[in-house]
Amino acid sequence: MSFRPETLSIIGLGAFGQLAARHLRPHLALTVCDPQVRANDLPQVDLAQAALADIVVLAVPLSRMAGVLRAIAPHLRPGAVVIDVASVKVEPARLMLDLLPPHVQVIASHPLFGPASAAEGLAGHRIAWCPLRGGAHRRIAAFLRAQGLEVIPTTPDQHDRDMAVVQGLTHLIARSLSRLGPLPQRMATRSFQKLAEAAAMVQDDSPELLATILRDNPHAEGVRSRFLAEAAGIAAGV
Repeated sequence: MSFRPETLSIIGLGAFGQLAARHLRPHLALTVCDPQVRANDLPQVDLAQAALADIVVLAVPLSRMAGVLRAIAPHLRPGAVVIDVASVKVEPARLMLDLLPPHVQVIASHPLFGPASAAEGLAGHRIAWCPLRGGAHRRIAAFLRAQGLEVIPTTPDQHDRDMAVVQGLTHLIARSLSRLGPLPQRMATRSFQKLAEAAAMVQDDSPELLATILRDNPHAEGVRSRFLAEAAGIAAGV
């Protein structure tokens, strides 16, 4: 039987949950769940009701994911799809496979964009896509491509290996630059302007997101140590 979802719930209305709601509400009957945020223009439900949707999107911090999964597991319908959007993938994938019933389809994903970078739309942006259980991922991926996204198939471990460099070093450099104080602008070179722009795109991300990227990625510490050692070696050799 083909998978034709009609309802979707988003659990977690942080910055990314709100972005997802804005783009998905024209396509499916949408509900949201977040006891800490009041969504005045969207139907707001509790966790048990959110779990009844055809597709359940988990946009919660990794520290809350296990609790949310345990809460929704008894209410998920056979064939429903649960998708997470965390910035790391090994641990969310393990939690979903361990805590969700076998009749639920599971996808681990990581949208490689956020509210700032996708302010003008989704077209041209990328999403990492890790199908873990069930076949609905093909139809959902086709829908995402129709919205202009590039869907990148990967595994949770390969994702985290790549992101240890892509996100781990970007956030490390950005936060380090921001702690140096106001950056020079009057005589900034083009290359420095690009570096400053990249740093500005991530320096306002939440401390919890930073911790997830730098602490919860199992490959981040090794990459960070190698980077710092190379930097120290270059500085010592000049």
